[in-house]
Amino acid sequence: MSAVNDRKLNSAVFLLTGLPGQEDVHLWISIPFCLVYVLSIVGNSVILFIIKTDPSLHEPMYIFLSMLAITDLGLSITTIPTILGIYLFNSREISLDACFAQLFFIHSLSFIESSILLLMAFDRFVAISNPLRYASILTLPRIAKIGLLFVLRGFVLTFPLPFLLKRFRYCRANVLSHSYCLNQEVMKLACSDIIVNSTYGLFITLLMVGLDSLLFFLSYVMILKTVLKVASPTECLRSLNTCVSHLCGVVLFYTPDIGLSVLHRFRKGSPPLLQILLGYIYMLVPPLMNPVVYSVKSKHLRARIIRVFVK
Repeated sequence: MSAVNDRKLNSAVFLLTGLPGQEDVHLWISIPFCLVYVLSIVGNSVILFIIKTDPSLHEPMYIFLSMLAITDLGLSITTIPTILGIYLFNSREISLDACFAQLFFIHSLSFIESSILLLMAFDRFVAISNPLRYASILTLPRIAKIGLLFVLRGFVLTFPLPFLLKRFRYCRANVLSHSYCLNQEVMKLACSDIIVNSTYGLFITLLMVGLDSLLFFLSYVMILKTVLKVASPTECLRSLNTCVSHLCGVVLFYTPDIGLSVLHRFRKGSPPLLQILLGYIYMLVPPLMNPVVYSVKSKHLRARIIRVFVK
């Protein structure tokens, strides 16, 4: 009997969800999804190419931007197989191991992106409050060490999630609410006690996103305090203008992230379609819009991009 149960567990699959009731037009719906993915991959790849090939852009601000572009590329590539698989080939099934691997990369890359946004806030604080020491504080070796530390933090804290989920038996309905796997979705399908998983998931969310959000808020409080000391209103606005693109990136990332977390924990009575749409915004909009936002606000980067395409 044990062997039979193990075999059932190993061959079990989850069913992903597209847009309920729209199965007849999935092929048409796939067109905007394909367009979003193409634009996201091309946009972030162009950012990386420009920064890598132009020595004048080898500055902390653009290095952080290239790290953000790499993370966005990773998030796009992680969700492409399942989202496009549903709408192009009506392939809803995903094995347990593939689901666990996908949620590991989604959560770890999301935590890393949160850390990079925090680093970019620190970069703006140093540039505004102490511009003369900017280059000596944010040196390339120091940036590399901090970046590696945050990458390790994201992967190490997320690493236990697949193993905590793998020890469960899944005897309930195996239908997920999204077109990709998330820890908070999968663990609710287990027929075992999930208190450990729920507590650990809340712990790492508070430690990563919660702590990063707090430090981000404190950074901008210090930035405003520094800027308000500037006597000239023109200089004050000019300093704040350098933070606009970063603030847009933060809003694009944190708004759907927090909204989706709230819906997962208190989703009773909330429309299922709202959760599905918010899930797509959370996964697709930041990788699509980040290259646009930073290119529009950075004259130096925008000029290099225009020069490449015009040439």
